[in-house]
Amino acid sequence: MNASIRTLSLSLLSLALAATAWAQYPPASPAKGQSQQQQATDSTDCKNTAQQTTGIDPAVASQPAPQQTGPAVGGGQRARGAARGAAAGAVVGEVGNGDAGHGAKVGATAGVVAGGSRARQEKRANNANAQQSQQNAMATFNSAWSSCMKSRGYTVG
Repeated sequence: MNASIRTLSLSLLSLALAATAWAQYPPASPAKGQSQQQQATDSTDCKNTAQQTTGIDPAVASQPAPQQTGPAVGGGQRARGAARGAAAGAVVGEVGNGDAGHGAKVGATAGVVAGGSRARQEKRANNANAQQSQQNAMATFNSAWSSCMKSRGYTVG
């Protein structure tokens, strides 16, 4: 029973991935009276040609770009911010009220906050770059697929 459920689940997943990839293609209309069967054959041939030419697998490239999630840690931004803040705070504390230790504590706290902000900005930028790379890959693939379909007598777009 578990094997048949697993097989059904894998089949549905494969179908969903194929449908997702297929949905990414630009619309193509026969311009020379091609049948639906011929259009399906040509589309598959053009998909294979575009995949070989570009090295891009649309089933992979059409998946959502991986996003960095969770707390913004790991890049050392907070530790560097704390060190810079402590150094600046010690100088300000010594000059301001003669207490470098207190100034260093306040500066370190402010530095941690600033470092966390930098970490979050970097995470957002990395997520945006991953999404842009994915979009560029699909645009490259679709351009190759469209060129192939046009060469076979289809109107694409």
